[in-house]
Parts: sequence; structure tokens; C-alpha cells
Amino acid sequence: MKTLDELKKLRDESLKKMTMRYQKDGFRVQVGMGTCGIASGARPILNAFLEQCEFHDLKNVTVTQVGCMGECAYEPMAEIIDESGQSYIYCALTIPMVRQIVERHIVNHQPITKYLLSERKDK
Repeated sequence: MKTLDELKKLRDESLKKMTMRYQKDGFRVQVGMGTCGIASGARPILNAFLEQCEFHDLKNVTVTQVGCMGECAYEPMAEIIDESGQSYIYCALTIPMVRQIVERHIVNHQPITKYLLSERKDK
């Protein structure tokens, strides 16, 4: 950094990301970051959720990390809890899947059933 303006810009970007992690209303996205989740690539998934929520300028979404989600074979996983408290657990996530989940489920309120843990475990 060479200028005060660059430092202020970095601060503003960081504050925006922190706000996204601690919003209390709307949707909650909880990415499993236990040992299995991290080993399966959960960190890029967490970052993809943060980036997509920022891209869509979503103010009603909390993105955070949680520990073990209890289904190691289906990692990386994320739980989405909507405004009504309904829980959806997405599994075997990839970055393109995260883009779809944010656009369809969070923005348009249309869960993607083929990505849900309950759908995949039944097969």
C-alpha cells in the first residue's frame, strides 16, 4: 500500500465482508469447516459464498463457518437456513454449484433439490 486511500479501500472491503458474516436476519449460510470439510476443499467454498453474496449485493445473508457436519463422505457441505428457519444441507459442493445455489436458492427462493444431502443419501 502506498496511499491512505488504498488503506481506506482495504478497510472498507474488509468491513463489508465482516458484516456479511454476522448479519442476524434473512438467510444463514453455514459452511462445514471441520477437519474433513477443510480437507475436502471447504475454504474455497466458503470464499465462493462470500464472493457470490457480495456480487449479488445481498444484505440479508450471513455467511459463516461451523465445525463438523457429521457426513464426511459428502463434504464439502453447507447448510442454508432461510428466513422461516427451514434448513437445507447441500453436499459435495463445487464453486459452480455455489453460484447456482446463491442465484436460485438465496436470490430466487428455489432450492436445488438434486444438490441436497437428503436427495443424494436416498440413492
